[in-house]
Amino acid sequence: MKIITAKSAGFCFGVRKAVDIAYEAAKDPGPVFTYGPIIHNQSVVDDLAQKGVRVIRSREELSEIHGGVIVTRSHGVSREEEELLRSTGARIVDATCPFVKRIHRTVDQESAAGSRIVIVGNPDHPEVRGIMGWSHTPVTVISTEEEARAFTHEGEGRICVVAQTTFNANKFKEFIDILYKRGYNIACVNTICSATHERQAEARTIAKRADTMIVIGDSTSSNSAKLYEICRKECPDTQFIQSWRDLRLPPAGGDGVVGITAGASVPLTIIEEVQLHVRAEF
Repeated sequence: MKIITAKSAGFCFGVRKAVDIAYEAAKDPGPVFTYGPIIHNQSVVDDLAQKGVRVIRSREELSEIHGGVIVTRSHGVSREEEELLRSTGARIVDATCPFVKRIHRTVDQESAAGSRIVIVGNPDHPEVRGIMGWSHTPVTVISTEEEARAFTHEGEGRICVVAQTTFNANKFKEFIDILYKRGYNIACVNTICSATHERQAEARTIAKRADTMIVIGDSTSSNSAKLYEICRKECPDTQFIQSWRDLRLPPAGGDGVVGITAGASVPLTIIEEVQLHVRAEF
């Protein structure tokens, strides 16, 4: 049995930066919070909790904070949430992914100039909700082909289209093609980050060769779910796991290929544990 692990598996630049910021903030002698889980990985959130870092999970909880340190999550926050954070009197440490901050600036500038904003992504994801909060004009979120085909825009005003950083790159192109065919005046800004492009492409390549494909990621992680979706198309036996305890491996002794990849919020330790348990089976 051959095991192939994606070189791009695990923490991306933005996640690594956010996690490092959170651990550095944890050294502060006063109360330390993150506004929402710092990343979509419960093991990291739990480890920070052991170091005294509490997660603020709602605006109601935020209203009870007076002072201390608040670290913004890697997914970013809306303009209104940013103002609310400042109103607490806490020291605000911005751990927003730089690629997400770029989208905030684009949406802010384009909408201020009158463009209608379209976001290709998951409307329930915190990154998308944060991006929506930087627009001065109405925002439409498109997550499916059906929604792309149903989208309408009256007048000759410009449409600025951006993407959630972890959206499926192929689907984004499909949706953009649909909108262009409608004849709209579109400014398309492909904001899917380079790490996502690389991770998805490598996962697809490995899955085409694999008899069993393993995608490691938290159940709340959007980019991990996209990896599973991509791999499942190429390899019917694709598993979406959070740790080695979820593994369902085929009987040992075969000559097949096991592929392993992981989402952007998965620590190297978890990837290594999965590799060790896969090797132990063969």
